[in-house]
Amino acid sequence: MSDLPRKAVTRTAKLAALPLGFAGRATWGLGKRIVGESAEIVGRELQQRTAEQLFKVLGELKGGAMKFGQALSVFESALPEEVAGPYRAALTKLQDAAPPMPTRTVHSVLAERLGANWPDLFVEFDDKPAAAASIGQVHRAVWHDGRAVAVKVQYPGAGEALLSDLTQLSRFARLLGPLIPGMDVKPLISELRDRVSEELDYALEAQAQQAHAEEFAGDPDVVVPAVVHQCEQVLVTEWIDGIPLSEVITAGTQEQRDRAGQLLSRFLFSGPARTGLLHADPHPGNFRLLPGGPDGEEDWRLGVLDFGTVDRLAGGLPEPIGESLRMTLDGEADAVYELLCAEGFVKESIELDPDAVLDYLLPIIEPAEVEEFTFSRGWMRSQAARIADPRSPAHQLGKQLNLPPAYLLIHRVTLSTIGVLCQLGATVRLRDELEEWLPGFVPEGDLEDLDAQDSAAGA
Repeated sequence: MSDLPRKAVTRTAKLAALPLGFAGRATWGLGKRIVGESAEIVGRELQQRTAEQLFKVLGELKGGAMKFGQALSVFESALPEEVAGPYRAALTKLQDAAPPMPTRTVHSVLAERLGANWPDLFVEFDDKPAAAASIGQVHRAVWHDGRAVAVKVQYPGAGEALLSDLTQLSRFARLLGPLIPGMDVKPLISELRDRVSEELDYALEAQAQQAHAEEFAGDPDVVVPAVVHQCEQVLVTEWIDGIPLSEVITAGTQEQRDRAGQLLSRFLFSGPARTGLLHADPHPGNFRLLPGGPDGEEDWRLGVLDFGTVDRLAGGLPEPIGESLRMTLDGEADAVYELLCAEGFVKESIELDPDAVLDYLLPIIEPAEVEEFTFSRGWMRSQAARIADPRSPAHQLGKQLNLPPAYLLIHRVTLSTIGVLCQLGATVRLRDELEEWLPGFVPEGDLEDLDAQDSAAGA
């Protein structure tokens, strides 16, 4: 690929071809069945061809198209296995790689933003990108003071491409819906579109990353690389090595999977409590496993990258989340319903049965009910099937619930993280993290007792 396709006409044509391709393959599949091939074989071939076309186009276009593909990729655990198989390889490609921007374009951006003498800032600069993502690509380099750094360079025209892609994708969101059972794709695309300007602003990203780097400096479990330099379209941060989470998903040991899952859960809930920010792009390409955890080199830490999308949450995650979760686990149907109404999850014009709402929620929060829980694709599929089946009470009730705007990004991040945990097949002590970090999950009186116990233990 020579450059990021920026012309609106070109990008629109590529994206518009997707639904036509889906329809054409459906006709092809019908023809194959008429001549006697089994529905199962035809269905598998159909899914494979659809996956190949969809993610080839999304990966080539980068921009909003690839951003949408990455957002979808963490939900592949929800697909039935006969469908997920063909999609999995294509989805994974989007998590860490995309066709690179030409070297001449990279040098042009660096010269424009860092000055004509930009090579003097580096002892070494690798022209081959180490990673290519939706709006920029990363190059490994050595800063003039000897530090190994990651240099993120934004694609020229990335903002225009993001908006164009997401507008076009929203036009045929209904056709993309079947990719992820039980999930409404259109609000996902709208929310990604709303975040465009923030993600393009590397100054905001640098602030969010540096806030995390300072808070987690010296942390035994989580590593966030510090910001070295930032200007428009260029962000330079410390380099961290490690095993990409996508590799742990495909070939990691169970020990690595469990440790990664525990640390991912810890970061999800501790980040907002410690920094007032929620890292809102939890796909596997943004995480690494690094040796050297609390128990030495054989133990693991979690490296966290890419703070382009964050939710600003002064005081941490909203307390009603913890309170409603605790009350649901305690079976307090009326109290849960009252809280959901107060927070806008149930509109004033709608009246629901509190016990039915409790029955809807309990299977979803099963991981918080036990001391440790093994996340799996099977569990994720069962939840998706329960909510997606139009004949099920859960589907009918779910359609009547509302997701307030203040909770939209939190909801997506939580679902995405659960998707990654299921891809890992990790056994996680989730309840420990909730008790430690989620406001409202432990009643105030119990929290004081826990603090007293911790103080006594430390004395």
